[in-house]
Amino acid sequence: MELFDLTGKVALITGGSRGIGRAIAERMAEHGAKVVISSRKADACEVVADGIKKAGGDALVIPCNIARRAEVEALVSGTIKHYGKIDILVCNAAVNPYYGPLLDITDEAFDKIMGSNVKSNIWLSALAIPQMAERGKGSVIIISSIGGLRGSTVIGAYGISKAADFALCRSLAGEWGPKGVRVNCIAPGFIKTPMTDALNDKQREAILAKVPAARLGTPEDIAAAAVYLASNESAYVTGQTIHVNGGMAMI
Repeated sequence: MELFDLTGKVALITGGSRGIGRAIAERMAEHGAKVVISSRKADACEVVADGIKKAGGDALVIPCNIARRAEVEALVSGTIKHYGKIDILVCNAAVNPYYGPLLDITDEAFDKIMGSNVKSNIWLSALAIPQMAERGKGSVIIISSIGGLRGSTVIGAYGISKAADFALCRSLAGEWGPKGVRVNCIAPGFIKTPMTDALNDKQREAILAKVPAARLGTPEDIAAAAVYLASNESAYVTGQTIHVNGGMAMI
């Protein structure tokens, strides 16, 4: 039997049009899952879905702004209408509209961060988990961040939201474990994206000095962990945070 087989499972992935979300969607499709790709821009999602289909996979696009409850409800109901169920929920979409001292953040910016990064995960879980529990199995994966473990002078509110995701994961795992639903977090470190590509040499060297693995992570590194948490190979893993950050969490 092939390890990490997701054949027959339906995976709903928010923020699936680029970066970590795209890598997760593509990797889960490679392992046999039917994937629903969602982000605010349908055209960007279609590019990912088309690539999956050309590779022989099954993908559906449902655009959604996770900050709007009605759109989140439509995302979940649309997935169930098309595929009949959700086996895997990946809460990946997140925002960070503010960089600067924590005590200078506006209420609007703080509420936007907490709404998109925490409250939307509660909405998605509330809509998807009960139908998982009816079947006695399911996996929820919340993409958090090493920022939830560390203080920051510029992204403090973002870190607060990601720390809240750790707590959300543990609480949901306790509530739904008896029903067969597992809930886990992944905490990425510095991942190679267009944002990190813009770093100058001095900034890159300062970051790598804090990474025992001596390299930036890739979206595929996170996708591999997500496939594990979605598969039956992690059947006895719940309420955990998997640190995929090159060892930064131990420094």
